[in-house]
Amino acid sequence: MNARKRMIACATLVIALFTVTSTYAQRGGGMMDTAAMRQRQEARIQKMKTDLKLTDVQTDSIRAIMTDMQTQRRAIFMDQSMSREDKMAKMQPLNEAANKRVSAALGPDLYKKYQDWMEQNRPQRGGGGGGYGGGGNGNGNQ
Repeated sequence: MNARKRMIACATLVIALFTVTSTYAQRGGGMMDTAAMRQRQEARIQKMKTDLKLTDVQTDSIRAIMTDMQTQRRAIFMDQSMSREDKMAKMQPLNEAANKRVSAALGPDLYKKYQDWMEQNRPQRGGGGGGYGGGGNGNGNQ
């Protein structure tokens, strides 16, 4: 895999870790506000639909992939027996699988636009927003 894909995958992991830890901290160490997470995810999906001109079927596919990814990611992050490094290592194959699913749902041309969109719309670290995996540039780099 090339350096750009690796950089995007790492950025996705960092965003995911930041999202979970900042939400955890904001809630005083309690459970994450899943309603707020769902709301942020849906707003992001709707923006993506509009910006990329996705069909309803494509949008539903992205929503299903993100929801599945969020569920798996949450299980990893909540596992107190793993170190941060182990969690990040476990996330890598999940991100790669999500990228493949998104690519299959969108096709190569739209997938490239999706990758660019994900990079441009990545929440800033200090912003406290939620990010979702699925980036990666599909050129063989991680």
